[in-house]
Amino acid sequence: MAAEDEGRTEEPSEHRLEQARKEGRVAKSQEISSALILLLTITVLLFTGKWMLSQCINILTYFFTRTHNPDLSDANYFSTFLINFLDMLAPVAGVAVVAAITANIIQNKGFIFSTKPIEPNFNKIVPKFGEYFRKTVFSGKGLFNIAKSILKVTIIVIIGYLTIRKNIFVIIEIVSNGQILPAIGKIASTAAQIVIIVAVLFLALSIPDFFVQRHEFRESMKMTKQEVKQEYKELEGDPEVKGRLQQMQRQLLAQNIPKAVKEADVVITNPTHYAVVLKYDEAAGDEAPKVTAKGEDQTALYIKQLAKDNGIPIQEDRPLARSLYTDVQIGAIIPGIYWKAIALVYSHIQNKSQANEN
Repeated sequence: MAAEDEGRTEEPSEHRLEQARKEGRVAKSQEISSALILLLTITVLLFTGKWMLSQCINILTYFFTRTHNPDLSDANYFSTFLINFLDMLAPVAGVAVVAAITANIIQNKGFIFSTKPIEPNFNKIVPKFGEYFRKTVFSGKGLFNIAKSILKVTIIVIIGYLTIRKNIFVIIEIVSNGQILPAIGKIASTAAQIVIIVAVLFLALSIPDFFVQRHEFRESMKMTKQEVKQEYKELEGDPEVKGRLQQMQRQLLAQNIPKAVKEADVVITNPTHYAVVLKYDEAAGDEAPKVTAKGEDQTALYIKQLAKDNGIPIQEDRPLARSLYTDVQIGAIIPGIYWKAIALVYSHIQNKSQANEN
């Protein structure tokens, strides 16, 4: 079911994505991990194949030469087998583990450790067959996975058929001449060709699969309008988040202050602690001047200096500056209770301007 059909029309917030990441839920394709593991392990087998065959022969020789020993329960037999088996397995297993970790780090854009995915969830004990079939078969994602599986099987069959057809007569000829080891080597090299070609094609197939999985993940993380509102309410009281928001607001304000002061009618100051920038835009239908910028302490001094540089009138009014700074947000029209005081300020500026002209 699409996110929009469930009422989830809003894009996921950064906080929601971060929480999902902490729980180990990120956009990733299992096809990339599988293809990379397959490709690297078969590469290791190609380089260590002769050595592994030699080890197998040594193990078989060791046990066959001791079959006359009646004490088959001797612990040395088991320990010898285990040591040699692990010795052969170590390179392949090590590379497979490294490949799996590397594939996940690349897709996750870093290392993620979370126990959330393996925590017991008793709600999943009772099988929900209807929901399972709806998600795995009767959905866009399910049809995509079925098509992907069919394509993978088709690739294996075609590559296997073409490679075996190319080498089958050579293998038959070697076997007919009674050359067992060369025949085994040819069969192994043929199998390796099939696996390498298939692994490379699977790796290529995993790239579009990753983008599909990322799209599906973003869809699953979408939020309803109510969830967006609820998250905002929860985060608004978070001191860390609130601090980041205030820092962003200060940066944005610092970028807008020069433009606001340059277009201002007047700057009302405290004179050093507060500075409030006013602009009356009658053409825009404003019923009164609005606060286009404001600041305190160093920011207030910065605003005053900008006003001087741009020839903007500066009006010192301690109570009015403090009140406007506290009560009126940037971009808001000045409330009616201050209109009389603001009218006096504008009147004073106009009279002063006319006096200077005369």
